[in-house]
Amino acid sequence: MSEKKEIFLEKEIESSFVARKRLFIGLITTTSILVCLILLLLWLVPFVGLQNIHPAAPWVLGGIIVSGILFVAWASLSLVMNILLKRQVLFSGKIRGLSIRLFLPLMTIIGRMFGIPKQKIRSSFIKVNNELVLSENRKYSPDKVLMLMPHCLQKSICSRRLTYNVNNCKRCGECAISGLLELSEEFGVHLAIATGGTIARRIVVNLRPKIILAVACERDLSSGIQDTYPIPVYGVLNDRPMGPCLDTQVALDHVRRALELFVQKN
Repeated sequence: MSEKKEIFLEKEIESSFVARKRLFIGLITTTSILVCLILLLLWLVPFVGLQNIHPAAPWVLGGIIVSGILFVAWASLSLVMNILLKRQVLFSGKIRGLSIRLFLPLMTIIGRMFGIPKQKIRSSFIKVNNELVLSENRKYSPDKVLMLMPHCLQKSICSRRLTYNVNNCKRCGECAISGLLELSEEFGVHLAIATGGTIARRIVVNLRPKIILAVACERDLSSGIQDTYPIPVYGVLNDRPMGPCLDTQVALDHVRRALELFVQKN
């Protein structure tokens, strides 16, 4: 590949990442504003009725709701600042779970109201989640790092069963599994292949990793990030030249860069 083409591809990838971050920031800002308005309405609507219970009741409820509004505003602002500055600010590392548990479902609903496809929202969420994980600036012992791969990376015509033992691979080089095995041995990390969410969760429970490097499509990565919280997950989207769930591919250099960022050298 020529140098000009490589530069062009890098610019295209960076442009895509910027678009995903902008989408996430727009959705999370809209979501937080709507949540704050709902909280405000919860105070205003029963205001007159609460006075009949106790003169101070409206102000007590108002204090609780204002606290909720301030919390939502702080959470969304710290996430946006973390995204823009690429480092933890305003204790944003403490609210990664809030982004995963609360904001993503609400953002999906609001995005659909505006006609934004789920896949775009999920892709944006994965990108931002990765930056939150990176902003923690931590390295992990190799035996605490798990590379979790989807079975669709394996060549569809291959007869080898890799789900329970990835070392059954004969390393013919016809799919990405042989390259991933080489990376797992080079860095000394665990490598596992899952055929679905249930097996993936079982693998995580058995190995108890401190961080997961996962490869999958937008849907599976988003749900996996939610299912495995509070374990941090760095997601790498697979390539699907044959369509979903069939002979998918992954950029091994991207996986290598992620391992270099997270794996502690001996």
